Amino acid sequence: MAYRVIRGLVRLLLWLFYRRIDVVGRERIPERGGVIIAANHHNSVVDAMLIIATVPRTVTVLANAPLFRHPLIGPPLRMMGAVPVHRRAEAGDDPSKNEEMFAAAIAALHGGGVILIFPEGRTQPQPILLPLRTGAARLALGAERAMGSIGRVTVLPVGMVFHDPGTFRSASVQITIGSPVETADLVAAHPERPEEAVRAITARLTESIGARIVEAQDQYSLELLAVLERAWWEEAVRRGEPEPAPGQAREQALAWKQRVMRAGRYLAAREPHRVAALRRKIEVYRSHLDEVGITSEQLGRPYTARLVVSYVATNVLWLALGLPLACWGIVSHAVPYWLTAEEEATDKMAVGLVIYPLLWVIEVWLVRSLAGRGALLLFVVLIVPSGLSALMWRERLGRFVRQARAFVWFVTDRGLHRGLLDERRALVAELRDLADRVPAEVLESDRASDAR
Repeated sequence: MAYRVIRGLVRLLLWLFYRRIDVVGRERIPERGGVIIAANHHNSVVDAMLIIATVPRTVTVLANAPLFRHPLIGPPLRMMGAVPVHRRAEAGDDPSKNEEMFAAAIAALHGGGVILIFPEGRTQPQPILLPLRTGAARLALGAERAMGSIGRVTVLPVGMVFHDPGTFRSASVQITIGSPVETADLVAAHPERPEEAVRAITARLTESIGARIVEAQDQYSLELLAVLERAWWEEAVRRGEPEPAPGQAREQALAWKQRVMRAGRYLAAREPHRVAALRRKIEVYRSHLDEVGITSEQLGRPYTARLVVSYVATNVLWLALGLPLACWGIVSHAVPYWLTAEEEATDKMAVGLVIYPLLWVIEVWLVRSLAGRGALLLFVVLIVPSGLSALMWRERLGRFVRQARAFVWFVTDRGLHRGLLDERRALVAELRDLADRVPAEVLESDRASDAR
C-alpha cells in the first residue's frame, strides 16, 4: 500500500514537472520473474522516480546510503523498501555493509522481484555514460547461483535522454527500454572463470545502455542536436520522404541522433573548422526561431486571415473563461512556487513535497478562522483543481503570446518566413554534405568502436 501511494505521488509530481515523458519498449519488461533494471544516471533521485513511474511492477531501489539520512528523501525510500548502498568511502573497513545489500537484493530477485541499480555508481550532469561498475553483473550471477538455474534473472538495460532537465514544464525525457542482456553463457562459465564472467556481463551492459542514450560533450550540445533533428525531419517531409511508422518514430529519432554524434566526433578530428561552422549555423538558426517565437515545425504553414482569426478567438475565449479559477490557483500557490522556482529538478520535487502541503494546512486554518466552514469546503474542493488550472492557463498564455508575436513578424516582414525556410534548407544541405564524408562503418559502429 505504501509503495502504491508513493508511486501515485511520484507520477503526479513527474506529470506536473515534465512537459513530456516518452517511454519506448515498455513491452520488453517481463511480467514476472527476477529482473535487474540497469539505467544510466543523469538526474539524481529523479532517475529513480522515472523508473518507478514507468515500470508497472514493484521496484526495489538500490540507493546511496546518505540519501536515507535526507529528511525529505529518506522516509519515502524506507517506506518503499529501498536498499542502501554504501560506497567505498562510506563503508570504510566494514565490507559487511554491502554484503547485506547484496543479500537483500539477491533475496528479492530470488522471490521474483525487480531491482533497480545505476551501475555508473554516481549521478553526473553531463549526457555521457561513465564506466560501469560491476555491481549489476555480480547481482545477476549471485542470484542465478542462489536459484541454481540459468536464465531466470533478466538484466534489462534502460537509457534516459533528457531535454532541458532542470526547467519546470520545459523539461522532457525519453526512456528507452532495451532487450535483455544475454547472460546464460556467462552464468554457465561463472564457476570456472568468475571475474571473466563479471567483466563480460558488465561490457555487454555498457554496450546495451550506450545504445539507448545519446552521448554529447554537454547538455547544450544535446539541445543543439535537437534543433538540428527537427530541421532534418521537417525537410524530409517537405521533400516527400516517407515518415517513420508511429511505433518506430522515437527509436528511429534516437538512432539518427546517435549517428550524427558519431559523425561529428569522426569529422571533428579531421575537419574541425567545418564542424565548428555547422555548430554556429545551428546556433544562429535557433536564435532566429526564438526571436520570432515559432518552432521549426511551424515553418511552411500558411498563415491565412481565417486561420489567424480562428486561433485568436479560440485562445482568447479559453483564457477568459479560465481566468477566475487560474487567478485563485496562482494566489493560493504563489509562495511555494516562488520558493522552489530556482531549485534543480530533484530539489524542487523534494522541497515541494513538504512546502505545498504545509501551505495548504496554513491556508485551511486561515480560511476556516476567517470565513467559516462553507468557505472552507469550497477552498478544499478547489485547491488542487485551481493549481492545475493555473498551470495550464499560464502555459496556454505563453503559447498564445509567442504565436501572436510570430503573426506580427510575418505580417510586417513578408520575406521573413521564406528566409527562415531557406536557412533551414541550407542547414540540412550542409549536414548532408558532411555526412557524405563519413564512412558508412563509422555511422553504424557500436559504442566501443566509436570510442576508438
